[in-house]
Amino acid sequence: MNFRRSAAALAAAVAVIGSAAPAVADTSAGPSPSSPALPAGLYGTTDPQYDGVWRQSLALLAQHTMEVRPAAKAVDWLTGQQCAEGSFAAFRAEPGKACDAKLMVDTNSTAAAVQALAALGGHDTATGKAVSWLKSVQNKDGGWGYTPGGPSDTNSTSVVIGALAAAGQKPESVVKDGKSPYDALLTFALPCSGDGAGAFAYQPDKKGKLAANADATAAAVVAALGQGMAPEGNGKGSEARCEDSGKPSPDRAAANGASYLAQAVAKDGHLTSSLPGATDQPDFGNTADTVVALAVQSGPAQAQKPLKWLEKNSEAWAKQSGPAAYAQLVFAARAAGADPRDFGGVDLVERLNATGPAPQAAAKKDTEDSAKSDSPFGVWWTVGVFLVAGVGIGFLLSGRKKQGRS
Repeated sequence: MNFRRSAAALAAAVAVIGSAAPAVADTSAGPSPSSPALPAGLYGTTDPQYDGVWRQSLALLAQHTMEVRPAAKAVDWLTGQQCAEGSFAAFRAEPGKACDAKLMVDTNSTAAAVQALAALGGHDTATGKAVSWLKSVQNKDGGWGYTPGGPSDTNSTSVVIGALAAAGQKPESVVKDGKSPYDALLTFALPCSGDGAGAFAYQPDKKGKLAANADATAAAVVAALGQGMAPEGNGKGSEARCEDSGKPSPDRAAANGASYLAQAVAKDGHLTSSLPGATDQPDFGNTADTVVALAVQSGPAQAQKPLKWLEKNSEAWAKQSGPAAYAQLVFAARAAGADPRDFGGVDLVERLNATGPAPQAAAKKDTEDSAKSDSPFGVWWTVGVFLVAGVGIGFLLSGRKKQGRS
């Protein structure tokens, strides 16, 4: 999911504005000679200060969903970013150095890492420590803010719900002062009357008023249904409608939110990004998240319009934005029943793999292919050589035996 209201995303606002424009260069090819060396195993070529763990987690999770076995050093890089108490920061330049109070750890990076490592398997100790830390910083309203102690917001609460579910926890049972994550999530839901009907707000404003936010709504729809960042599109298959009936249940709030998103993309097939000082442009990341939300709530058929728009228009954006963007498109394609390996003519998995260390399966295949191509005559010529050599050795041994008997 695209958590652009986080401190990390705000610090990278310039990059967000640029990501909506057509790409002018392929950053997946690697950093320029003048760029500082990036950590071994990291996906992407841009400064990881604000999104290292986030983009790595999405990349590994997307690979796993496509049955691609990530490179061991890519997984090791992610696990090496964890602090002793279980939390993750957006990026630790010196992972061998103990985390201190100056390091800003956050719930989004931690929850994303949990989802990736839980999916890969074999990291129960790491995910267990991370979940324990997340529980320790849960707010009294049942939710989470981006940083420990910060006010709860829809996006952070949603990504933590996904982490809890991925780790085998029941989010509704993780309570603080009698409040669950779903209790917190529902406080951000707008009613079905007035502006932004059915949507979720990111947070209340200073006056306590809620304003519709598509980013937060897409995250909340998936989380309200107990899902994480890479869900299957297993919705009920019915069109989402906004209905008020007292305090909504999580399922009802999810349907209401999906109704808002469906209307938001009904005209053009995409959401629009409005940033101060910038011309309104298509919002590719949140459109991808909307595809996931609609598919999870109402079934793949309800997500086809924004999905088709992404197939036609997202290639340049993903190429410029890097691994997290490719991962979002993989999640969207899978949820809506499309083939991530042929998404508008683009193999998203191949593109994602090219932004970091070659996956284990791909590396093995490359080695095998190289061995085949080294011989100008192919495999059968090689087999023939060994057969001839074997016959020759047999004659030689036979001759020696005869000489010994003579």
